[in-house]
Amino acid sequence: MEMEEKLASIGKISTKRMFGGHGLFHDGKMFGMIDSKGQQYLKADDSLKAEFEAKGAEKHKRMPYYSIPAEVVDDLDELLSWAKSAINATK
Repeated sequence: MEMEEKLASIGKISTKRMFGGHGLFHDGKMFGMIDSKGQQYLKADDSLKAEFEAKGAEKHKRMPYYSIPAEVVDDLDELLSWAKSAINATK
């Protein structure tokens, strides 16, 4: 999976099939997901919502996850920063 490879420098990232897509896990905690259409999302707590929205992320309909804008996916440093923030939001 491409996203799993991009995030490898963060540590052991695992995936699990769920909801017709995949959940992204770090240390057993879900911090992201890829839906059945391939849209990628990261978990956001209250402190991250405004930051993610300012960059164009949109909230998932039912879950506290935000879409990852294409510009972020294409910029590895920014993607890693977002992913680390999402991982911290699971703690």
